[in-house]
Amino acid sequence: MSIDQRKLHFIELGKFLNQFRRDGIEKHEGVKNNEAFFEDFKEQIERAIHYNGWYTPDNILFALEGWSESLKKSNLDKWLEPYDFDGVNQKTVGIIMAGNIPLVGFHDLISVLIAGHKVLIKQSSSDMKLLPIIADYLISLDSNYKEKIEFTDNRMNNFEAIIATGSNNTSRYFEYYFANKKSIIRKNRNSVAILTGNETTEELEALGHDIFRYFGLGCRSVSKLYVPENYDFDAFYKALAPWVRLKDHAKYANNYDYNKAVYLMSEFKMLDNGFLVLKEDQNFGSPIATMFYETYLDLETLKETIETNKENLQCVVAKNFMPSEIPFGKTQYPQLWDYADNIDTLAFLEKI
Repeated sequence: MSIDQRKLHFIELGKFLNQFRRDGIEKHEGVKNNEAFFEDFKEQIERAIHYNGWYTPDNILFALEGWSESLKKSNLDKWLEPYDFDGVNQKTVGIIMAGNIPLVGFHDLISVLIAGHKVLIKQSSSDMKLLPIIADYLISLDSNYKEKIEFTDNRMNNFEAIIATGSNNTSRYFEYYFANKKSIIRKNRNSVAILTGNETTEELEALGHDIFRYFGLGCRSVSKLYVPENYDFDAFYKALAPWVRLKDHAKYANNYDYNKAVYLMSEFKMLDNGFLVLKEDQNFGSPIATMFYETYLDLETLKETIETNKENLQCVVAKNFMPSEIPFGKTQYPQLWDYADNIDTLAFLEKI
């Protein structure tokens, strides 16, 4: 398969995924192999929802919408333009996937395949339902993918390079175990937002999406705020009011109740609106239903803090703060070239 053929396959996959949207699941005309896969994919979505309590219909369909948009020709062309994968020397690349949000390992999969390599996949036990049927759909477009995609539940063997995603603890294990392999080893990352007190209601409402999409489980989910001294959180809490619906989700509600109780018993100073606890804390990763915050005196000093901690941060949400900032409400809309841990996956795959 040429890279142009692979691009066409991913464009067709994007068209297939575009049928599964939050505003309705609807069968479209002209989608290749739809009769064989449409109903089965609907069934796998239902299985994923029942299998993992954090995978709501809204979150799964949101993820699928994002991928259907990413797999358009214009995005694929822009993503691939800097690289040369013609005549690539095929290698087997192992991928150890996380399972914190739906299809979180999908970007690694398409990166390996678009680069012309073979992929050996070890899925997270939390996210096992959707990716195999997507792989089957690709195989239906071109049978050569059958030799290029392999799933395993066992110890991984016979691969030349590895992409592994986990916590800071598991990353140390990965670095030791895969010391003799070319690798990308990802660790914990979190996202922060910089508030000045001059945000509009619309910007704060958009920030709610950055905080609460996927219940805050993703590395692109804002888990900490930086606010000026004596910041009034009233406007912030009012803007988040629509997200009170999260209390209807049992797992989120249980986390809220538990973390609030721990803070109360420990006599920590905190703010609370009934579904989100605000706690002053220097750490970046806050528990579910909790938002850490820290005050700053001036923005220049804060920029130094952000720069010092850039290896711990995936996204910085702000307005006119720094060149690499993400606008309010946009953290959960990454482009294909927005790489996890800011490590260029395609550049890695081009050189192995």
